[in-house]
Amino acid sequence: MRVLITGAAGFLGSHLSDRFIAEGHTVVGMDNLITGNMDNIAHLMGHERFSFIKHDVSNYIYVPGQIDAVLHFASPASPTDYLEHPIPTLKVGSLGTHNTLGLAKVKGARFLLASTSEVYGDPQVNPQPETYWGHVNPIGPRGVYDEAKRFAEAITLAYQRYHGLETRIVRIFNTYGPRMRLNDGRVVPNFIHQALTNQPITVYGEGSQTRSFQYYSDLVDGIYRLLHSDEDLPVNIGNPNEMTILEFARAVVEIANSKSEIVFVQPTDDRFTDDPKQRRPDISKAKRVLGWEPKVPLADGLKQTLDYFRDKV
Repeated sequence: MRVLITGAAGFLGSHLSDRFIAEGHTVVGMDNLITGNMDNIAHLMGHERFSFIKHDVSNYIYVPGQIDAVLHFASPASPTDYLEHPIPTLKVGSLGTHNTLGLAKVKGARFLLASTSEVYGDPQVNPQPETYWGHVNPIGPRGVYDEAKRFAEAITLAYQRYHGLETRIVRIFNTYGPRMRLNDGRVVPNFIHQALTNQPITVYGEGSQTRSFQYYSDLVDGIYRLLHSDEDLPVNIGNPNEMTILEFARAVVEIANSKSEIVFVQPTDDRFTDDPKQRRPDISKAKRVLGWEPKVPLADGLKQTLDYFRDKV
């Protein structure tokens, strides 16, 4: 296949590009580099089956030639990023999704949308199945991301129902691994940076909020399977092993062999408004329709991520 991957210079988009290249496909990467980094795809530049276009998908998209699949992964993804870029976040979820869907329609391509567990908001149901409609504050600071993704899902299904477009939707839960940005504001790079520099590990509140962390390679495998499946409704891809943020902080300190102490601080900015208290995927659908479940243990994934970041601090 020849596939277009938007957000290709980002954490996930670059790993997806690697997977498709490894599988023998041709990849057209697209990114406006607001949060992406060319270093993530430097090893692909010059590859005969990879090309890159610097472009903002919120504007009209032109890609010459055949395209067999469009994977829309362009978007700021951390609270720090989307609170700094609220309008571009809303635009890439709305206009960007519209433009990439239009391209897929013109090319007769299959479309895969990168959605998120954030569509569930601060959930009142745990674990979260795909049938749960969510508990989202549309006018809170995080709403720029949550509602952009919820709209993106709605317009994707509209294109499927009205135009007959082949569509897939992945709801991504917390993912970590090499190529994350140390300063992106998310808990994994924050804790890793603090642990590697022996700074205090800052846990917000009491650290009782929960997350479920999956290694990037598990996610990429789930996405690849989903694209090639017949499932046209959203599918959760995440690790159901739920743990508290405090437990996660202790795991990072132990695996990094760090001297960092864990300190508790009270959240004071918009990043923590409507912060989900629980986050755990119900992956029974992924198991059933994709034959997928995560394989990489947290200790192994964290070790590889720590090794990557040792040269970055």
